[in-house]
Amino acid sequence: MAWVYLIIAGLLEVVWAFSMKKSEGFTLLTPTIVTIVMMTASFGLLSVSMKTLPLGTAYTIWTGIGAVGAFAVGVAVLGEAVTPMRVLAAALIVAGLVMMKLSSSH
Repeated sequence: MAWVYLIIAGLLEVVWAFSMKKSEGFTLLTPTIVTIVMMTASFGLLSVSMKTLPLGTAYTIWTGIGAVGAFAVGVAVLGEAVTPMRVLAAALIVAGLVMMKLSSSH
């Protein structure tokens, strides 16, 4: 279950990062509330996953899901640039996540 909690925590990180962007510096109430709720849930699930998973593995996977997810949402929803260098960077993050998972004994 720790891996399930960790993946959900990573996905919630994407949600709170997107809602933080939409909050316009915490000046809009609804996106600000969404940011705070999703951030709390994400940290909570990360914490639960760390009861079983090693710190380095859990934190790396969590931030990686957030980073690649935020990149994908930025491109798909916000119209951010897709350049070969940005795609390569995201691919390298994914490769690192796969390596972390494969190297974990859990």
